[in-house]
Amino acid sequence: MLFLSDVRDLIASLNIVDSDHVYSGKLDNKKDESIGVYNNKRGSPKRKTVSGGKLQTYAVKPISVLVHWNKKQRETERKAYEVYTAIKKIKNMTINDKSILFTDMSMEEAVDVGTDDNGIYEMVIEFDIYYKI
Repeated sequence: MLFLSDVRDLIASLNIVDSDHVYSGKLDNKKDESIGVYNNKRGSPKRKTVSGGKLQTYAVKPISVLVHWNKKQRETERKAYEVYTAIKKIKNMTINDKSILFTDMSMEEAVDVGTDDNGIYEMVIEFDIYYKI
């Protein structure tokens, strides 16, 4: 099983931001220039057996990443692009003894979701992680 905390560690290992600015489950105190990692609410697709009745050797974990950056839209958009590109390149990695096969981006780019109550720009990136089970 790939846990949300494993995905948080995977994103932190990409060295896009300081690892103490990457969160899972809840973006504590909404520090500026942070990344939040969440389970995507759409859930994971049900795995099916295909010919021969063997279970597949992989699973899929849907993830949503919030890039909570700063009060400058341009800088936020550029950072979100950097995060998106880094996630898209994930292939054949190991994190916390979990073997990540690849990611499949759900959207063509990060989606602008406006600002929070403090005027901090935010963008969302959604993707699926395929991993060995």
